[in-house]
Amino acid sequence: MKKINYGKILDDKIQELKTSGHKPSLLLHACCAPCSSHTLTVLYNYFDIILYFFNPNISHEEEYLYRCGELKRLVSEMNMNINIIEESYDPAPFYELARGLENLPERGERCRKCISFRLEKTAEKAKSIGADMFTTTLTISPHKDCQFINQCGGEISKIYGIEYLYSDFKKHDGYKHSVELSKKYNLYRQDYCGCVYSKLTKNNISAAADGGDKI
Repeated sequence: MKKINYGKILDDKIQELKTSGHKPSLLLHACCAPCSSHTLTVLYNYFDIILYFFNPNISHEEEYLYRCGELKRLVSEMNMNINIIEESYDPAPFYELARGLENLPERGERCRKCISFRLEKTAEKAKSIGADMFTTTLTISPHKDCQFINQCGGEISKIYGIEYLYSDFKKHDGYKHSVELSKKYNLYRQDYCGCVYSKLTKNNISAAADGGDKI
């Protein structure tokens, strides 16, 4: 199947908004501060953004709260007028959807279910607060399947009757810019996606590289 250029779709949407002067409200699902940094610089002038921190995959609660705190600090230090909706930490739904999929590799069915769940909850929240659109920062990550994320968002959009903003925030050196901004604002850059399974994978890879068995 031919890959869709979601970066160009986003570019075209922004150009449309530049021309019209319309500034729709956007609920932006944020996985963390580093991924949000570049994304916000792309979207801030063209959307009324509300950030949505909903990531039940993150383990443990201390990590969840720390990542959310870094997101709040980033918005404050970037001097952006953006509200943040923070959901309480509750990993139970993630562990339920991951049941039986614990040993699958990254980008497998467990990850797809996790992404789909977070996108659906974002659409549901966007609908409840009356936002015009919803999207996620996840497409900036070179470790995530951009095609799947956008296709999933498009399908959820039809179910909830709210427009999904297609994106590939890696385009135009987006990931590189996020690294630069992370250094500028001294952001915590985690080395695993958030869930306990990705952390185990990361630790196992590190152990193999060191010739050891540490977990």
